[in-house]
Amino acid sequence: MADLLGSILSSMEKPPTVHDQESRRKAREQAARLKKIEENEKRKKAEFRKKMEKEVSEFIQDSTLQKKKYDPMGKIERSILHDVAEVAGLTSFSFGEDEESRYVMLFKKEFAPSDEELEAYRKGEEWNPQKAEERRRLKEQAALEMEEASHTQKRPASPNSNYRDKYSHLIGTSAAKDAAHTLQANQTYGCVPVANKRDTRSIEEAMNEIRAKKRLKKGEEEATGSGSSV
Repeated sequence: MADLLGSILSSMEKPPTVHDQESRRKAREQAARLKKIEENEKRKKAEFRKKMEKEVSEFIQDSTLQKKKYDPMGKIERSILHDVAEVAGLTSFSFGEDEESRYVMLFKKEFAPSDEELEAYRKGEEWNPQKAEERRRLKEQAALEMEEASHTQKRPASPNSNYRDKYSHLIGTSAAKDAAHTLQANQTYGCVPVANKRDTRSIEEAMNEIRAKKRLKKGEEEATGSGSSV
């Protein structure tokens, strides 16, 4: 009987001590503070969203504006602004190197930024359409010059100017063959025309003449020999 009573008493919850009561009170207070903080954060987000919706609506209705730049804000605020812009049908981007300097820019759909404009904002530069157009024109000109240079290297080399023009101060404007003087043979120096030097005899006539000269020479030699023997 005593054992049964002891087991019943040991299984019963002991009354809380002073320390336990203090711990529970602190836990309730902490939970209340957290709930209050969450409610405040929720209220601030709702107020910020309402403010952004108003500013975005004014931006859309203002026909003189094409884009809108906001001051740097936290990650949660940027997320809310991006969501509001998407619902309103706008294009939004975040720029900035670090978390403290990141900001949001809104663009109307009909004035969406180009890749060059976005690149300028990412570099922390101000977008200047006139300078961008000048850079684009210079790039196109440089590309054309490079293409022309590559074609020129493939073609065979040729002089830039005619050699006659280059040396006209030396040889004159007339061609060399036109400016050359035709030399005439001077008969006083015994020049004989080529036509007079040509042998018009046939081979047979030439051989007969050679044989006749040999017979004549032989007869002269025999006559000379007989005269010396006398």
